[in-house]
Amino acid sequence: MNELPSAFDLSEKVAVVTGSAGLLGSGFCRTLAEAGASVVLADNNAEVNEALEAKLDDHALAVTTDIADPASVKSLVAQTLQRFGRLDILVNSAALDPKFDPEHQDEHAGSFEDYALDDWNQALNVNLTGMFLVTQAAVRPMLEENAGVIINICSTYGLVAPDQRIYQREGQAQAYKPVYYSVTKAGVMGFTRYLAGYYAGKNIRVNALSPGGVYNQHDEKFVEKYAARTMLGRMADRSEMNSALLFLASDASSYMTGANLVVDGGWTAW
Repeated sequence: MNELPSAFDLSEKVAVVTGSAGLLGSGFCRTLAEAGASVVLADNNAEVNEALEAKLDDHALAVTTDIADPASVKSLVAQTLQRFGRLDILVNSAALDPKFDPEHQDEHAGSFEDYALDDWNQALNVNLTGMFLVTQAAVRPMLEENAGVIINICSTYGLVAPDQRIYQREGQAQAYKPVYYSVTKAGVMGFTRYLAGYYAGKNIRVNALSPGGVYNQHDEKFVEKYAARTMLGRMADRSEMNSALLFLASDASSYMTGANLVVDGGWTAW
C-alpha cells in the first residue's frame, strides 16, 4: 500500500498564510489548497489578496491584515475560527524583504553607518514582532485541539552574511542588502527553535523554511552573479519552494520540529 499520498494530504485542515499576496506566499496558498486544506489569506494588500481568494474558490478566505497590529491579528484568528471552526497550520511568510529586481534596484544605496533608525525599527516591528503576534494568537486554538504545525519563513541570509558584491552595478552607487534583513531572519531561526522547545510534548511542531534567491525578473547581470555563488548555477524558481512548504505542513515531516529546511541551490554548503 502506497502511503505517500496520504502523508501529504491536508484534507479537513485549515491553514493561515501571512504574506499571502507575496511572491512566495501566493504559491504557498495555492499549494496548500491543492493538497486539500482550507486556506486563510492574510495580507495588507486587499486587492491582490481578494483576487487570489477568487481563484481558490470556497475553500479560501481573504482577510486584510496588518500583522504588526494586535487588534488586526486577533481579528484574523477570530474570522478564521468563525468561517472554518479550527486552525491547524500557520505559515509565517509576511516580512519586509528588500527586492533587487528592476522595479526596486535603485532603492538600496547608502551605508550601514547611515542606515535610518526608523527603517530599522519598522523592519523589526514587522519581521519579528509581527511574527510574534500572529503566532501568539494562532497557537491558542492549536493548544485547544492539542495539535498544530507552525512554519516560519527564514532565509539563507539568516544563516550566512549577504555577499554584497552581487549587488554592485558598474557606474552606479553601491547598493546593499540592508542590515535589518539578516538580523531579523536570524531572529526568526531563534524564534523557531524557542517555540519548538516550548511546545515540546504538546503535539505542536515548529520548523523553518529557508529559501535562497528566487528569480523575479532580475536583470541578467544580477542573475549571473547570484548563480555563480550557488552549486546548481542558477537562481530558484518560485515554484521550487512549494513542495518544501507542503512537506513541512503535512504528516510527511511528522518527526521534524525545531529544524530548518534550506532550499538554496547549495549556496550555504560551499
